[in-house]
Amino acid sequence: MHTRLFHFSDVDSIKSFVPRPVLVPTQRSEGQESLNSPLVWAIDEWHQPMYLFPRDCPRILLWRKDETTKKDLDLYFGSSDARILAYVEESWRAKIESETIYRYELPSESFQSLEDAGMWVSQTVVDPTETVALTDLPSRLRRESVELRVLDVLTSLKGVWNTTLHASGIRLRNATKWGA
Repeated sequence: MHTRLFHFSDVDSIKSFVPRPVLVPTQRSEGQESLNSPLVWAIDEWHQPMYLFPRDCPRILLWRKDETTKKDLDLYFGSSDARILAYVEESWRAKIESETIYRYELPSESFQSLEDAGMWVSQTVVDPTETVALTDLPSRLRRESVELRVLDVLTSLKGVWNTTLHASGIRLRNATKWGA
């Protein structure tokens, strides 16, 4: 089966993706040390809604796992039948509504799955096969069965990583008072 892979950017003219080193290397578990080396990152089709946001927008995305309890579902999803919940801060709403981002489709041959939230990496230069401008991001999220929820700040969700839901936090260093 062919896996569709994407990279999202606010730049519309990328001709090649060159492996780049991580800005802040982190302690990696055994066998994962190469994640601190220069890489091209991609996301698979199912998980692409995680990147239907302006690049620096802090966000937390939640979805069900096989072991998710009814208690956690009731607490976070309530009556929502969304596939994914996406939480953002109010201060980002206008930018989410007005921003154009670019989805680059990438050939999957040189990529390896990290088996983690749809992330894939390549250690070689990758040329995109297609570039699509994406506008009206809230509508695109709805089409992907993602419910956008807006909070004043995201700090009230810090405990979500202690639940039975999958939680992904992206660009949280940009969230109001996240490090406080």
